[in-house]
Amino acid sequence: MPLYEHVFLARQDLAQAQVDVLAETATKIVEAQEGKVTKVENWGLRNLAYKIAKNRKAHYVMLNIDAPAGTVAELERQTAINEDVIRYMTVRVDELEGGPSAMMRKSERSERGDRGDRGPRGGDRDRGAPRGDRDDRGPRRDRDETPGE
Repeated sequence: MPLYEHVFLARQDLAQAQVDVLAETATKIVEAQEGKVTKVENWGLRNLAYKIAKNRKAHYVMLNIDAPAGTVAELERQTAINEDVIRYMTVRVDELEGGPSAMMRKSERSERGDRGDRGPRGGDRDRGAPRGDRDDRGPRRDRDETPGE
């Protein structure tokens, strides 16, 4: 059977118990359609890149699914109906990850997060030619002057 990763974002005002119920409901939908959920990961309450339906944060949950395509279609249909889910995405993969996903591995994130001494924005990019002093711009015309006088 095909393998899928299904990630959904639940509203920020839900309690963790309610988010767990959403994941359990998704698992039941998959199992009722003769599929298997091999792993459920709760990534926690995280900031969103932009506001979605007046939410600045969301609970992230990932499910690894081994099921036929019709099962995924039914899962997505049920997820789209649910008002507590603000976004979802299902991706077909060749192979499911064993162990924790990249979001759950803190050691790799801390290595990437160490920006060193490259400044507050994390980059030491060349921002173009040096500005020089103000003398390289030429004379300034007064506002009262009209051209050609």
